[in-house]
Order: sequence, then C-alpha cells, then structure tokens
Amino acid sequence: MVFVIIGLITGVTLWATGQQTALTITAFLVVGVVIVTTAIGMIRDLMSGHWGLDVLAVVAMIATLAVQEYVAGLIIALMLTGGEALEAVAARRASRELDTLLNRAPAYAQRVDRITGEVQRIHIDDVAVGDQLLVRSSEVLPVDGTLVSDQASIDESSVTGESLPVSYQAGDTLLSGTVNGTESLTMRAEKVASESNYAGIVKLVEAAVDSRAPMVRLADRYAVPFTILALLIAGAAWFFSGDPVRFAEVLVVATPCPLLIATPVAFMGGMSSAAKLNVIIKDGGALEVLARVRSAAFDKTGTLTQGKADVVNIHPEARTAKETLQLAAAAEQSSVHVFAEPIIAAARVQKLTLPQVVRADEVATNGVHAEFTDGTQVRVGKPTFIEEVTGHIARPTLAAGETAVYVAVGQELAGVIVLSDPLRPRAADTVARLRAAGVAEIAMVTGDVAPTAESIAHEAGITTVHAETTPQTKVELVQAMSPGPVLMVGDGINDAPVLAAADVGIAMAGRGATVASESASAVITADDISRVADVMYVARRTVAIALQSIWIGIIISVGLMIVAAFGFLPAVLGALLQEIVDLVAIVSALRALSIYRRVKRERVSGTSSETEAFAQTMR
Repeated sequence: MVFVIIGLITGVTLWATGQQTALTITAFLVVGVVIVTTAIGMIRDLMSGHWGLDVLAVVAMIATLAVQEYVAGLIIALMLTGGEALEAVAARRASRELDTLLNRAPAYAQRVDRITGEVQRIHIDDVAVGDQLLVRSSEVLPVDGTLVSDQASIDESSVTGESLPVSYQAGDTLLSGTVNGTESLTMRAEKVASESNYAGIVKLVEAAVDSRAPMVRLADRYAVPFTILALLIAGAAWFFSGDPVRFAEVLVVATPCPLLIATPVAFMGGMSSAAKLNVIIKDGGALEVLARVRSAAFDKTGTLTQGKADVVNIHPEARTAKETLQLAAAAEQSSVHVFAEPIIAAARVQKLTLPQVVRADEVATNGVHAEFTDGTQVRVGKPTFIEEVTGHIARPTLAAGETAVYVAVGQELAGVIVLSDPLRPRAADTVARLRAAGVAEIAMVTGDVAPTAESIAHEAGITTVHAETTPQTKVELVQAMSPGPVLMVGDGINDAPVLAAADVGIAMAGRGATVASESASAVITADDISRVADVMYVARRTVAIALQSIWIGIIISVGLMIVAAFGFLPAVLGALLQEIVDLVAIVSALRALSIYRRVKRERVSGTSSETEAFAQTMR
C-alpha cells in the first residue's frame, strides 16, 4: 500500500506537469506490480474453487492501462491495496495466541548422565522414562516428571493460568510446559514427550485447528453476481458506443472497493465494541461465525458455575471426617484442579497436619493418586477413579451446585467430601437469551459426575447433559452437535482442545484460562458469563452493519456504472467518485463502533424485559 501511495503521488505530479512518458512508465510499473501480485493470489483462489472480488479489480486495472487512463488505474490500485491492508490488520491477531501455545512446546532437553554427571543436549523425542533431566533457570519443562532436586519454584501460568509461582519439594510431580524459576533443577522423566500433558494438549489443538473449514470473506459471496453485472454493463457500453474507453470508465466505478473495505472496517468496529464489553475477539472470521451460531455447549466448573467451591460436608466411611479431609488435602497439594484449593483451605482452617507425600500423580479428568512416607496409598477424585481400587461405592444425594470428591485409602473408601460450587448469577439468564436469539441446541459437556452436572444444568435451563467426559470425548461431542455453527464456552486447560475444535470457542478468564484462551476464538476477560450473549449480539449487529454497508456500496456503484455507460463520467472523475463511495461505505461501517453502548444501556436499565428485547434485536 505504501508503494502504491508513492506511485500515485508521483503519477499525479507527472500528470499535472504533462510528463506523459514518465507517467506511463510509473503507471505500468506500479499498477503492473499490483496486477501481478493480485493475479497470483486470484489464480490460487480460482484453482481452489474460490471466486473473489479481486477478479473485477484486476480487469479494471488492465482496462485503465489499455485505454491510457493511468491516474484512474493508480487510484484503483490504492483502493485495492488499502482494502487488503485493512482486512489484514483486522485478521492479524487470528493466530498469534495459538502460535504462542504451539511454539512453547520445547524441542530439546538436557539429559544428565547418571555415571559421569555430564549434561547432553538431546531432542525431546529421545527422552526416555527414567532419564534425569536438567532444567535451567527460565527454561520450559520438556516432559512430565518428578522433582529430584530438594525444591523448586515453578511458573505454571502458561498451563493453569495461576499467576504466582508454585513451590515444589523433592518427589512432587511436575508438568511439562511450565517454566522453571530462577534456580536450575533436576527432574526424572515419568512420561515421554508424546505422552506428556502439554504435548497432548498441543496435538489436540493442532488437530482441531487443522479440521476447521477455511473462512470465506463476507463480501466474496457477492463477487460472482456483482462481477457479471459490472462486465455486462461495461461490455454493453463498449458495444453500443463503439468506444473502448467507455468499457474502462464503467469498470473504474465498478471496482469492488466498498465491498472490500466495508467488511473489515465494520468487523474492526465490532471487535472494538466487544473489547469495551470485556470480550477480546481474535479475528473477523470468528465474529462472522459467532453471528450465525445455532448450537452452543458449555463447560460446567468455572464456566456455568463460579469455580470457587467450598467444602460444605464430609461423609465419613472407613475413616473419620477429619482423617478423610487430612488425607485428601495432602494428596490435593499436587493437583491443579479447581477443587484442590478449597479442600486444602478447609484443612488449614481446622489446622490439620498433613502427611508428607512421597509421590503424587494427577490423572487428567479423574483425580490424584498419592503415596505417603509410611507407604499409604491414597486416591482422591471421581467415583469411577476410586472404584478401580474399592469396587462399587454408594454415591450420596447431592443438592444443586454440590459436587462430591471421593477419597480412598488402599482399597477402602475413606469418605466423601461434598463441595458446593454454585451457579453463576446470570448463567440461567444467559441461556435464556441465547434460546430467545434462535440458538436451537444448548448442551453441557463436563468431566464432572452426572448427578452434579444434571442439577446445575437444570438450574441453568439446559436439558442436554454430557457428564464424565474426557478432553477427547468433549471434542467428539461438540463436533457432532447440530445445527451448526457450534459455539463452545469453557475455561480450563482441559477445554483447550474442544474450544479449538468448535466452530467458535469462547474462553472464560480464570484458572487454566491461559491455555484455553490461546485455542479459543474469543476471551471473556470479565468474570461474567452473560458476556457470551452480549458478544453474540455484537457479532450479529456487526454483520448486519457490514451487509448494509456492502449494499450501500453496490447500489451507488451500479448507479455510477449506468451514468458512466452513457459517457457522462470520465475515468479519473469516476475514480474520485469511487473514493467518495468508499468514504460512504466506511462511515456506514463505523457504526459498529457504538454497538456496545446499547448493550450497556440495557444492562443499566436492568428491566425484566431484557431477554425479550435481546431476542428482538438479535433476529
């Protein structure tokens, strides 16, 4: 675009001073470069079966060179490159966060020879279970393992979203993808790279992103009919007048710049409005898909619920209530699950002394398996995880918002800890607003047990519940939902794959949100689930404004084409008028900047008819 601006200034100067030869050379050089670069991309699109608006722009530029309307050709080149630049700015952030996630995966590890103590740099795929690895200050942990050093401080923000460093002691479990603190540490590899926590998440995200269908620009849907109409009018003008200049004059005002510019400007305005509502949308393509969502899936813990659970009851079995809490809190020190901290906090309140843990392994979506210094084996987690060692166990009746965490010692059920994680205040209202807006299917997909999931879903107004799911089954369930497009809303590290697999994913800020955010299409930075409905309203209004701006550009351009067809509009004047059409389209598209104001007004009013008003504006 900068190259074309310089060329246009030079061309206008040469035209004003009457240096025709220099003007010709400048126009052929500048416009020729634009034609060639645009044509290369156009041919690739055509080979893939995609017909875009660039076809008409290329024909128009060639026509201006053929009939020696050089200044008009330079103006068209500026409009085309300017529109592409705006679109590129709007889409540039599309993969930045995801690339950060994928690029964080370490490629090498430092293996310590057990005999000589020498450190050898090896490829991460060559790491074997049992290898001792040296991790230097600020390096990423390459695989899952156990801390060999006496202690370590680990930055887990990239995996769990926890901003403060976490202290570990010898024997504690370390997760790949986390970052070592200021001192070097030695760890023992417990998993190979391909089976480690972070590598598994990255693979699922990569697979989900690769499965996404390519996004078609909104304006390109009008490319074929608009191009055919423009060429027919230009061809008729040339045929009936016998003047080839007439063909160029029509195509100059037929250039699709309003169509190319209106959409990215409107989408940038919509993304700005969403940001003012504490929702960061990564690219215009996500905004367009969000406007067409017909199905939605929600995670439970931390998404529909507040994610701030408290221990409300303990049902003792083989051990007392105090012993059950003591054992669970000791094991949960090695867990990043949202329920770990409340259990530990409850033990601190009772001033319980926690037994020392020799080894602890967290089994994703199931629970924690810990071994104490006296050899005691403890499991804390889901009932199915506990039943692997105890056999069938009875499950207590839970109230809405309650979740049970089961504790086993050896082969006995020690007790059941009941936590309450209530529904978010505006969760039910958000679900109602989505239904009123035409979202036909709304489901809950969660790793929690069925009774808890069903009680929360009922309270939120959701009838379809998929409980006790793994990250992989979440992906499969969401991909199978219909009608599409499908929206997924989640918050934790286990939601990263399904957020990427959905047609559009929204991540709630909070624990685990860093990885989730990197694979999601949008991120809600406020702790408010109602922003899901707000951003859908912003998306639909943005697309409506973009379409209105496109049609304004089409109607004015067709009018100018007809005037030019009768010979009343010279090429240079037509190009200048086309710039005015661009300005009209841009001003229309900029209305998207103020969408957030209506949402805020409705929030301030707080009327009981909010859902009804939302439905009317969304349809």
